[in-house]
Amino acid sequence: MAWSCCARVWVRQELWGSSGFRTHRNTLYTQQRNGFRRPAQKSDPQTPNPKTGIKPQKSSLSPPAYQESSRSVKILVKPFFFTIGFSGCAFGSAAIWQYEHLKSKVQNYFEDSRADWMDKVRPQKGMDFRRQVNQWWNSLSNGQRTVSGIIAANVFVFCLWRIPSLQRVMLTYFTSNPTSRVVCSPMLLSAFSHFSFLHMAANMYVLWSFSTSIVSLLGREQFMAAYLSAGVFSTFVSYFCKTVTGRFGSSLGASGAIMMVLAAVCTKMPEARLAIIFLPMFTFTAGNALKAIIALDTAGLILGWKFFDHAAHVGGALFGMWYVTYGHNLIWKNREPVVKAWHTIRTWRPNK
Repeated sequence: MAWSCCARVWVRQELWGSSGFRTHRNTLYTQQRNGFRRPAQKSDPQTPNPKTGIKPQKSSLSPPAYQESSRSVKILVKPFFFTIGFSGCAFGSAAIWQYEHLKSKVQNYFEDSRADWMDKVRPQKGMDFRRQVNQWWNSLSNGQRTVSGIIAANVFVFCLWRIPSLQRVMLTYFTSNPTSRVVCSPMLLSAFSHFSFLHMAANMYVLWSFSTSIVSLLGREQFMAAYLSAGVFSTFVSYFCKTVTGRFGSSLGASGAIMMVLAAVCTKMPEARLAIIFLPMFTFTAGNALKAIIALDTAGLILGWKFFDHAAHVGGALFGMWYVTYGHNLIWKNREPVVKAWHTIRTWRPNK
């Protein structure tokens, strides 16, 4: 289990330097328009004048330099209320989803039995491939079937990164930055965004490895609500730490949400034995693995390591530990008012 590969990679400017889109955009910033006239001879803005030794100021057409934004906490107000509101909607929707699932499961029981009987009586032609796909799908655990949709969404977003015409949209909505023009929707969308294939493969492998345990622990509906809420909450923690430290930058990846999965399982099953995929001979307990990961990310957060978004890792881990310890009793076990309200709406009929 490649738990150490769970990484939320920071998007750096150098990452786009090798792509045609980014290079071309920089070129558009630096070229001057002089028509057909010969431009006046000027000293290079990047090199000092050999006579005076004074380095001239950059032209306004140069690429915008990186500037640290204000550390005002005002930029955290919208993300804070978005985190609270989205998490509430996620768990409320999960409660309604569970209600509808149980209701449809009871209603479709006899219909499914009749369909199985008809399939046995009716001759099947050209259905071998479909039957094999159904057999493979049914052989998966409930957790693996649940995370298949999440993995498919991550792969789809990864493919969108390969389209040059969408680079500007992807940078705006699928990378999170507290100083960006859009701050709320990227808190969720960036949790499904990966630019590097290795980054995505490592995160999805960890999610697939822990899927059976976490869904068995929480159930499908509650897991989806916790996973999405953890993705948003971990991004908010990242926003907060960037604002406090002044080290702003864009980040992306599902590691914050996956850290919730890992922390929740390790908290509930601390004596479970884990191993690294490339070193299966070395095993360790889940509790020790969680302590090591939190210690490493805390050190990276304090020391200012910039390759990973350590604040998002810590935020996801803390959310997972808190939820399986206290949040389940405080939130999920008190969902009855939401379910009753939904049941009233579903069964309401106007008076004739």
